[in-house]
Amino acid sequence: MFTYVIDEELILKPLMPEHAKSMFALVERSRERLRQWLPWVDGVTEQAHIASFITNAIKQGSDNGGFTAGLWVRDEFAGIIGYHEIDWRSRAVGIGYWLGEGYEGKGYMTSACRVFVDYALLEMELNRVEIRSATGNLSSRAIPERLGFVLEGVIRQAEKLPSGYVNHAVYGLLRSEWQLLN
Repeated sequence: MFTYVIDEELILKPLMPEHAKSMFALVERSRERLRQWLPWVDGVTEQAHIASFITNAIKQGSDNGGFTAGLWVRDEFAGIIGYHEIDWRSRAVGIGYWLGEGYEGKGYMTSACRVFVDYALLEMELNRVEIRSATGNLSSRAIPERLGFVLEGVIRQAEKLPSGYVNHAVYGLLRSEWQLLN
């Protein structure tokens, strides 16, 4: 992964071990909001948990299985975006993301997703990108909708969160569709 400057405010950087402190601090500040939609939040109780996540993300990238980047807004750690495991045989990948409190609603994640979709479909020559989101997480669902993804269906009780099971909206975008949109 590379450092990618989106604009004067927003930069994507590959996760590095030295980012663990900033990332953990953001999770701590955003814990209540994040735990509504992310099942791992309650299990992250110390910086070492984040350091382990970063180590695993770096390994996944070195194994050509995907990569994860931090979003930096004006030199502050703001969130994460990453490819889930790349299916090279089917040429498909999922994208996951989260933003810390105070960074939502400013277009940062839509811009980051656009970069990741471009890279997956045009540079890596994958055929399909998928984004899944809890049906009730309207701000997360707005991102694939803005980018022209197709709502392909809903998976019932797809994930268990602290509040109970949630359904997932599944969005997909094909390389041929992305080329027509851009």
